[in-house]
Amino acid sequence: MSDASVRIPGRRSYVRVVVVGDRGTGKSSLIAAVASESFIESVAPVLPPTRLPADYFPDGVPVIVIDTASSLEGKAKLEEELKRADAVVVTYACDQTETLNRIRNFWLPEVRRLKVKVPVIVVGCKTDLRDENYPISLEHEMAPLMQQFREIETCIECSAADLLQIPDVFYYAQKAVLHPTAPLFDQESQTLKPRCIRALKRIFGLCDLDMDGALSDSELNEFQCFNAPLQPAEIVGVKRVVQEKVPEGVNERGLTIAGFLFLHGLFIEKSRVETTWTVLRKFGYNDDIELRTENLPVPSKKTPDQSVELTSEAVDFLMGIFFSFDSNKDGALQDFELHELFGTAPESPWDEAPYKNSAERTEFGDLRLSGFLSQWALMTLLDPAKSLAYLIYLGYRNDPATALRVTRKRTLDIKKQQSDRHVFQCFVFGPKNAGKSALLNSHVGRPFQNSYGSSNQCYTVNAVDQLRGTKKTLIMHEVQEDDVKQFLSSRESLAACDVAVFVYDSSDEYSLKRASELLMDVARRGEDTGYGVPCLFVAAKDDLDSYPMAIRDSEAICQEMKIDAPIRVSVKESNMNNIFWRIVSTAERCYLSVPETEYGRNKKQYHLLVNRSLMFASVGAAAAVIALAAYRVYSSRKSHPS
Repeated sequence: MSDASVRIPGRRSYVRVVVVGDRGTGKSSLIAAVASESFIESVAPVLPPTRLPADYFPDGVPVIVIDTASSLEGKAKLEEELKRADAVVVTYACDQTETLNRIRNFWLPEVRRLKVKVPVIVVGCKTDLRDENYPISLEHEMAPLMQQFREIETCIECSAADLLQIPDVFYYAQKAVLHPTAPLFDQESQTLKPRCIRALKRIFGLCDLDMDGALSDSELNEFQCFNAPLQPAEIVGVKRVVQEKVPEGVNERGLTIAGFLFLHGLFIEKSRVETTWTVLRKFGYNDDIELRTENLPVPSKKTPDQSVELTSEAVDFLMGIFFSFDSNKDGALQDFELHELFGTAPESPWDEAPYKNSAERTEFGDLRLSGFLSQWALMTLLDPAKSLAYLIYLGYRNDPATALRVTRKRTLDIKKQQSDRHVFQCFVFGPKNAGKSALLNSHVGRPFQNSYGSSNQCYTVNAVDQLRGTKKTLIMHEVQEDDVKQFLSSRESLAACDVAVFVYDSSDEYSLKRASELLMDVARRGEDTGYGVPCLFVAAKDDLDSYPMAIRDSEAICQEMKIDAPIRVSVKESNMNNIFWRIVSTAERCYLSVPETEYGRNKKQYHLLVNRSLMFASVGAAAAVIALAAYRVYSSRKSHPS
């Protein structure tokens, strides 16, 4: 089997190149020449799709070339083809200066207008027809154009008549797709981009087997860090080049990270970007410089009421990472330490919602170990693939399959009357201004505020001390009142919920009424779907005067729904009544405090009657069979007396 026919993981099966430009600029002649390897005097105005085979290119990936018409009649087809392109070739005629101006004033703005975000190759055709009395500098002409349109990957001139640089046009187009420069290198500053640096740092660490901060000659070749084994003389040459430009890039032990990064930057500057891409792909990266998700052994949930948690092996690894980056040994990570910790990942995973501000911080804004592990628990629950990828970015060297575990079905936990979970998710419902945001903020130790405004903090997470010195992780997930109807419209909406809390303002009669309606809605949905959850009623703002019948009304609602009496809390006065411990305890005893509606009781009664009827029918059928058998024995004996 030839190299061209081998499918490389993460590699495209073909590259689609669309050729556009003004009429008469040589589009069709260019395509015909590359396909036939000859100059054809007369070609059709628009050629059908042309396939350039895999063995035509060093990367072994075929190219599909799409010719286009520049007439108004073909505009719709042209736009359709551009939107399907992997790369765009824009042509101008070297003997017609106005066609080059059209690229600047029409074609490149048109590509942008259509939001076609692919590499562009600008190609000057018909160099054989250029007036030799007026020579031009390609670099001089194209530099301002490339400065204005950063999507331009390469500029090249060719001649179909002379067969000059015809294959190179499509080689550069394919290369721009398979080995794009833009994700790796900033052309303006002539430096590697941050995400590329982070990936190369991780690769350097994996290659540095003795972890001495430098790559020895054997380590360089062991992992083929530059895509191919190097001969001793080549290694000496590489080190010499590095030492001349970056003295700190080489030491007595070998090539340092500074030298490693310099060399990859040099490869890209010298148009050998494929070298860096080959190394990145060898270590599992995709075109976005992230680990390919198809390579991650993420455990799958068989039912919606299962969840994914970190294993003890993963937690031990994270604890070790935490302490190794806690440079001042104060038991908390400052922002710069956290930035360094994620220095081999594409970026910090917790800078955006829902993770930003979800965990408890110290008064100086630092992250303690409990908060660090809590955020990992939240990320694992919400996005197991991302959690596993980031464990690998940080250097988790055990079998990745040992990092995550799938919990038992919650419906099975209810039957067994015990839970094997270490992480519980609590959905927080309630009307506006009931105190939900204050409750979530108190969960992560933030002080009370008189006004929270419109809250966008949907998640908070923290460890909760339990009996016998154990800890559980509690995730609080606020569901906004306006979103409840849409939220409950999904059949699996409550499957991920271990316990639901209904918060109301104990001084406001309407707030209690609305909270009871939300409780009824959730309970009914749980009965309909089979994902009923234990529920708690929380009387917030206990520091305010209750309306006269508040206690009686709230307790009556709980008795009617068969759940515990309301838990009274005041975040303002820090009187939390062990609320978070009680939430976790309720989640652990998942077979209790599950509310019942009249509909649910009738449904349960109906099923009970049906089961009894079936049981009586079964007993009756069994009795009939026994009677028939006895009758047959009796008849047989009567017919054949002894």
